[in-house]
Amino acid sequence: MNRFAVIILFFMILFSAATWAYSSVPTYPEVTSGKKITFPRDYGSHDAYRTEWWYFTGWLETASGDPLSFQITFFRTRPEIETGNPSKFAPEQIIFAHAALSDPKTGKLLHDQRIGRVGFGIIDASQEDAEVKLLDWQLKRTAEGVFASKVAGKDFQLDLKMKPSQVPMLNGDRGYSRKGPKPSQASYYYSVPQLQVTGSVVSGGKAIAVTGRAWLDREWSSDVLPENAVGWDWTGLNFDDGSALMAFQVRGANGEAVYAGGSFRSADGKKTILSPDDVQLKPKRIWTSPKTGAEYPVEAEFVVRIGGKLKRYPLKPMFDAQELTGPFTPTYWEGAVSTPGGRGYLEMTGYADKIAL
Repeated sequence: MNRFAVIILFFMILFSAATWAYSSVPTYPEVTSGKKITFPRDYGSHDAYRTEWWYFTGWLETASGDPLSFQITFFRTRPEIETGNPSKFAPEQIIFAHAALSDPKTGKLLHDQRIGRVGFGIIDASQEDAEVKLLDWQLKRTAEGVFASKVAGKDFQLDLKMKPSQVPMLNGDRGYSRKGPKPSQASYYYSVPQLQVTGSVVSGGKAIAVTGRAWLDREWSSDVLPENAVGWDWTGLNFDDGSALMAFQVRGANGEAVYAGGSFRSADGKKTILSPDDVQLKPKRIWTSPKTGAEYPVEAEFVVRIGGKLKRYPLKPMFDAQELTGPFTPTYWEGAVSTPGGRGYLEMTGYADKIAL
């Protein structure tokens, strides 16, 4: 579908939302501890909750050894519109997707996005397994358990298959992950590190075969952030020995952590859940965006306590200019980073404006 058609679809969504704005606000279920995460069900959508995402990030390598990196994210959100509306155009569920490709040779981030309301068989998210379609952008977990995704942006294309080499890592208390001081400020959250990637990318009109490693984050929730939060810093790191680290902090307006946490899984499969006192982010170098003026700590160090010992993970970006802006998204920095013995992604929100989910 061309960009003009996407714009028309977007205004149809706005019109539908305005038409039914008088409807009562739906009741969103609260995230609580004790829920059992089950598969393949929890690969799929959870339509009753306010929002969720399927978030893939990874490093790629061409046949000649050149590095690339990518991000593919599908979001689902349930607007504040009463369900059961008889209109086929009522936006009871909205799917949004964003994708990006980074090439250090150019120091340029290519990115694009799609948005639409669920319906008519062309936009949907299955509740049984990972299967999301948004016009010509698709994600599906195959019968073999491989995550396959195709996206075609204005300046690039991604056609990737991501095969799990490890079982999902349940974050927090068996998948119940706190994001603030209130128990309801939480998400159901698991990660799948060390995905083995094969496929191709198209950039500059040329198709390139790639291999690599990726990371999947799956979260769904109704009330994630504390009222005084302006954004967060998150990293997911795949290490060469097979271990993996997820760490985050939620920041207040003063730049201090409102909440923090994470998970570390060693090469032998032993998992350590990180509490707020176990995680600290230390900025090392600031990059100022020439486009937005936002200042991001693109070089930073996560200091993490694992098994009673402090470990330091300095992060260096593939290149600085990995800021994302767009008509449907907040402005934030999301880019490929490396650390001794590993590679991954760093996401930083709330530096340009307070984040709003």
